[in-house]
Amino acid sequence: MEGVDYLADERKKAGFDVDEMKIVWAGSRHDFELTDRISKLVANDPGFSKEGRTMLPRKELFKNTLRKAAYAWKRIIELRLSQEEATMLRRYVDEPAFTDLHWGMFIPALKGQGTDKQQEKWLPLAYKMQIIGCYAQTELGHGSNVQGLETTATFDPQTDEFVIHSPTLTSSKWWPGGLGKVSTHAVVYARLITDGKDYGVNGFIVQLRSLEDHKPLPGVTVGDIGMKFGNGAYNSMDNGVLSFDHVHIPRDQMLMRVSQVTKEGKYVQSDIPRQLLYGTMVYVRQSIVSDASLAMSRAVCIATRYSAIRRQFGSQNGGQETQVIDYKTQQNRLFPLLASAYAFRFVGEWLKWLYTDVTQRLAANDFSTLPEAHACTAGLKSLTTSATADGIEECRKLCGGHGYLCSSGLPELFAVYVPACTYEGDNVVLQLQVARFLMKTVSQLGTGKKPVGTVSYMGRIEHLMQCRSDVKQAEDWLKPSAVLEAFEARSARMSVACAKNLSKFENQEEGFAELAADLVEAAVAHCQLIVVSKFIEKLQQNIPGRGIKQQLEVLCGIYSLFLLHKHQGDFLWTGYITSKQGSLANDQLRALYSQLRPNAISLVDAFNYTDHYLDSILGRYDGNVYPKLYEAAWKDPLNKSDIADGFHEYIRPLLKQQLRTAKL
Repeated sequence: MEGVDYLADERKKAGFDVDEMKIVWAGSRHDFELTDRISKLVANDPGFSKEGRTMLPRKELFKNTLRKAAYAWKRIIELRLSQEEATMLRRYVDEPAFTDLHWGMFIPALKGQGTDKQQEKWLPLAYKMQIIGCYAQTELGHGSNVQGLETTATFDPQTDEFVIHSPTLTSSKWWPGGLGKVSTHAVVYARLITDGKDYGVNGFIVQLRSLEDHKPLPGVTVGDIGMKFGNGAYNSMDNGVLSFDHVHIPRDQMLMRVSQVTKEGKYVQSDIPRQLLYGTMVYVRQSIVSDASLAMSRAVCIATRYSAIRRQFGSQNGGQETQVIDYKTQQNRLFPLLASAYAFRFVGEWLKWLYTDVTQRLAANDFSTLPEAHACTAGLKSLTTSATADGIEECRKLCGGHGYLCSSGLPELFAVYVPACTYEGDNVVLQLQVARFLMKTVSQLGTGKKPVGTVSYMGRIEHLMQCRSDVKQAEDWLKPSAVLEAFEARSARMSVACAKNLSKFENQEEGFAELAADLVEAAVAHCQLIVVSKFIEKLQQNIPGRGIKQQLEVLCGIYSLFLLHKHQGDFLWTGYITSKQGSLANDQLRALYSQLRPNAISLVDAFNYTDHYLDSILGRYDGNVYPKLYEAAWKDPLNKSDIADGFHEYIRPLLKQQLRTAKL
């Protein structure tokens, strides 16, 4: 029935102020009002409809994406939206498009690596979308290993130009979004060669297509790399292939903020430290962690609402069957993911602070916290994106067979999200970078150099190597100090164990290669500690609103104790807890599930997602799932006629065949 809220009874159970929790989730009242207004603006505009997106052929899907992007720009101009509002509008349009790379990578590269003069020339064009740019770094043969890129930019002092060239097949740029069919320009990363010497990888602004007829310029070969995983999903993006045949560009199109090449061909480092480039990387990784909380929360919202609507088994005397969300097995899989969404949200908030802190320090030529900030953001990007990709897939399975339907919204959400495990740094490679930082931190512990930031706990290494948990009953695991010390001791002991094993190798690099799997586990333990500690820090703030803090304490307990249970082997072999204490943690975890259960629907309502943004019949706000699933089935193109195309050619002859000679 239309207009009926099938989840109303669930919403009445809330033990907290949902409107106040919406503000906590958004980060501030300003952010809540902004997201609420813009998400509803998009949801109520038929120009942004998602109807039938997963059924469209690639060319139609792509054309429709171009239409939406142009329409979004038109609305941004008409409504005179601020940059903040425009960014929010593109988020809620919720369709991967060339604009993601233009605003998210091309413009930040110009701002981060271009001189003031270069920014004065290029940024106004980019801001007005009179040029459209992408970020051409990854190649067919190299992704994570940026120093291995093969594209060359050779300086010619005779013409005062760089010659951009792709010397091999594997040097072709491969994957940049927006490159395949749309971008007019790219920031191209190539090996800078001048006076016969290779100075490593640098960025160059290269025009790819004519601004008159959009055809590729001479020497430029460019196109789309083909269909990708999933229906709809990232196939709305023109990920491209690009190769150069001795393409000449003016010398001043080398991004010269950090280094320049003079007219005479001399390579010169500027007085601006190369470390400044780290600021952009911290910003990008911080935004990826924030995106992880968005994607995880969308999947969890769908799975939680559907778990409350779906009933299966347990009928007594002809009464209603049991809600799936009331089964402990469902809670044990679903509630930690709900807790993770909140945990990632809060660590994302903290990373915004870290970015501001790093930026201010860089401006003051203070680089002391950079290694820690680099390791921390690399590790959290890896941890949150891996957990979110796995979490979305788990939510699909939590929705049973119906979760496999495109109309559930989960297959497309997974297909769109899962590349995050690879772009901006492969997740395993990033954790190995974290591990190197941890090994260096351990090696410096006796030197008097004090660990800072997220590794400051290593300064108490003697205590952490010897202490034991004093938990005696299940409720003791609710104490933040008990949980925090457990995660600190586990991380410290795993890092020290790896350092000891590394010291047995004469060649450190050989040891690193041999122990790589152990090192990744130590890095993951450190990153989980960061998320737990930032959740606990959040709870130490003044958080107003009826029942808000209590709910967040339950979520924090579930997040940390679920990790403790899942990785119990680590906590046991490092000797910090006993098996009895591990069992008590599990008892407390079950009790927390029971406390969360009546608030589950209201906790996902606090995400404040419109039905348009969720794009899921299973996750509808009103819970009217079954009639809408039935309705949607009849909209499939296969159901336009009773008799399928091909029946008369292939099936009718089968049905009418004579089987006199068949040995069936």
